[in-house]
Parts: sequence; C-alpha cells; structure tokens
Amino acid sequence: MDFVIVLGALCFLMYVAYRGHSVILFAPVAAMGAVLLTDPSLVAPMFTGLFMDKMVGFLKLYFPVFLLGAVFGKVIELSGFSKSIVAATIRLFGPKQAMLSIVTVCALLTYGGVSLFVVVFAVYPFAAELFRQSDIPKRLIPGTIALGAFTFTMMALPGTPQIQNIIPTAFFGTDSWAAPVLGTVGSVLIFAGGMAYLEWRRRSASAASEGYGSELRNEPEPFAGDRLAHPLVALLPLVLVGVSNKLFTVLIPQLYGSSHSFVPAVMGEAAPVVQEVSRVSAIWAVQGALLVGILAVIALAWRPVTRKFAEGTKTAIGGALLASMNTASEYGFGAVIAALPGFLLVANGLNSIPDPLVNEAVTVTALAGITGSASGGMGIALAAMAESFIANAQAAGIPMDVLHRVAAMASGGMDTLPHNGAVITLLAVTGLTHRQSYGDIFAITIISTAAVFAVIGLYYLTGWV
Repeated sequence: MDFVIVLGALCFLMYVAYRGHSVILFAPVAAMGAVLLTDPSLVAPMFTGLFMDKMVGFLKLYFPVFLLGAVFGKVIELSGFSKSIVAATIRLFGPKQAMLSIVTVCALLTYGGVSLFVVVFAVYPFAAELFRQSDIPKRLIPGTIALGAFTFTMMALPGTPQIQNIIPTAFFGTDSWAAPVLGTVGSVLIFAGGMAYLEWRRRSASAASEGYGSELRNEPEPFAGDRLAHPLVALLPLVLVGVSNKLFTVLIPQLYGSSHSFVPAVMGEAAPVVQEVSRVSAIWAVQGALLVGILAVIALAWRPVTRKFAEGTKTAIGGALLASMNTASEYGFGAVIAALPGFLLVANGLNSIPDPLVNEAVTVTALAGITGSASGGMGIALAAMAESFIANAQAAGIPMDVLHRVAAMASGGMDTLPHNGAVITLLAVTGLTHRQSYGDIFAITIISTAAVFAVIGLYYLTGWV
C-alpha cells in the first residue's frame, strides 16, 4: 500500500500537469494527499517543515537566476539580436537546418556552463524567430531545445560543468571527464537519434502543410528598429555570458574563500551572517555572467532596448515568477515523496537487480522520474546506494569512471516526465501546453534513456572507458 500511495501521487501529478493545470496548486495537493494516506498526523508538519522548506530554499537559491535569465532573453529579443543571428544562420545553413542551429546553440551554451533554465530563456527568442521564418511548427520548439540543453551536454559529454555530471564525483572519487570514450559515444547516439527524430517530425508537418501557427501565446516582440545589428555584434552578449561564467567560477572562491561572514548594521547585538561560499559560488557566477550579458545588450543596442524596456521586463519578470514557482513546487513535491515509506520500498526493490551497471542505471533513472528531478533523483540514489554500487562494481572489475558516466547519463532519462520542473518551465516560457509539445520531449527522453543502455552494452563488449 505504501508503494501504491507513492505511485498514485506521481500519476496524479503527471495527469494534472499534462491536462494543463497549475503545478503550483497541485504539487502540494499531490504531496500532502500521499502523506494523508500514509500518516494523517504528519500532514501539517510535513507541509511546513519539508514541502515549504524545500520550496522556499529552492527559490532562495535560484530565483535570481530565473529572473536574470528571463530579462537577458527579453533584451536579446528587444534589441533585434535574435533576429540578426537568425538571419545569419539562415544565410549560412539554409532554412531547413533551423532545428540543427537551435540544438547547436543550446549545446554550446550548456557545455559552456550556462544553466539549462537560463538557456531556455535565452534561446527561445532565437528559436521562435528562426522557426517562424522557416515555417516550422512552433510546437516543435520544446523538443528541439530539450535535445540541445537537457540531454547529451547535460550529462553525457565528458567535461560538461552541469551539476548532473558533478554530483557523481563526490561519491566515486572521479572527475568531470570520467569515461571519455563512453561519454562521447553516448553523446553521438543521443544527438544523432534526436536529430533524426526531429527532422522526421519536421518533414511530417511539412507534408501536412502545417506552418508555424497562429494565435500563439508568449510570442517574442517584433523588432521595431531600422536595421539589424551585425551577427558578430549580436553574438557578443552570448559569448560574454559564457566567458564571464567561467571567469567568475574561478575568481569567486579565490576572492571570498570557502566561507564569508559579515555583521549586519542593525541596532543591538546582531549575530554574524555566515555564507558558505563553496555552496553558492556557481550560482553567483551565473548571476554575475547574466548581469554582464544584460549590460552588454543594453550598451550595444541602447535605443531599441530602452524604448520597450519597461513593458518588456514586466512580461519577463512575470514569466520568471511562474517558471521558478512551478519548479520550486516540483522540488517540494520530490522532497516529500522521497521521505515516505513507499519511496524506500521502491529504492530497496530496485537494489535487487543483479547486474551492477543496469542496477545503477535503472535505480537512478527511476528515482529521477519519481522525484521529477535529474539531480535530485541521482543525489538520493547515490546517497543511499553508492556503497553497494561501488562494492558490486569492484567485485565485477568495473572502473569507477564507468559508474560515474552511467549514473550521470541515467539521471537525464526518465526525469523528464510531465511533472519535471524543467519541462514545465520550458513549456511555460514557450507558451505551449503539454498536449501540444510534450510528446516530442518524451521521445527525446526515450532516445536519451536508450543511449545509457547502449553505452553499458558497449562497455561489456569492448571494455572501453
């Protein structure tokens, strides 16, 4: 019954998300419903002490990233830089390569260390303009962005700085370049399979004479300037965000050390505020990089940006609030579900799979799916089972690098179920619904998940690492 309760809460939340209902409302309903059926006396304590605590903690850390990412995307749109880059892309690759162009831009930004949530806000104006000019249905934009930002550069490509590739290092004593051959092969499989699927979808839509669409929501503002900026000038803010992110990542720990404290200037004796810099330096780096990008766009396109800055940023802030609250609610839901006895039953049941790598892959991707979070599911799985994973791997002579890569790749598989925070953010930013676009996101998820098991098979066949 404990297992049925957890499964019921998960299915209920996926259903309401797919039907277009607000996750902000129904994530606590689903979580507290599961608690009510497990132990009614824990409803109020878990709501305040766990759900709200995790939700607010997520917002405390990440809302500035959502906000600055949304504003950056909006000024890119108002400046006409998105239209300039799109025009140059069409001249360079042709209108039929719109999807490849967007996947490439997303991949470069993600691999450069830009948060995938920021990538969604920053790339959407380019994607909308490029798809409109190429007359490709807008409903295919989420699947295209998901392939570029949520898959191979997030967890497969060796060296990626995304958190999904960093978490395993603490458990297996590896680094971000673990299993370079397996990671590269997995990335190629995901990229090739994903592009083949997206191109098939584009050709099918073209054969049915389906264009970009009309009466759509959250459409980017049309550029009102006289002429477009040079494409290299338009690209400069994106380059600055990537470079600044890298520089700040290196400089912030050197400047502040592992922790920093200060005494607030208030009446009476105030306790010092201590900030663990090591936990937030990556977030500070992204925030600083986005500020650099925003200021660069304003400096390079002062007139068109300032003309509509007030109204444009109101829209961007509203979008950032919705996206961050959706994701934070999902985060709270995952924390509550992970604290229930039914979740422990799932974790223990998965631990009975005999093959070490298949056991790890299925466990990580299943827990990521239940919690709706790649990093959250992997963190829970490794915290609870890393020792058994290591012991089984050592008994089978499997290197820790392979464990690292399999865990990282598996985390980005079934985490993208309908209730996943990144999926809901992506659909909210693009103004599309689950019914319109989730099928393509799920297809990319299937390709990504299949690549994990292909990599496991490759290791057993060849011994490559």
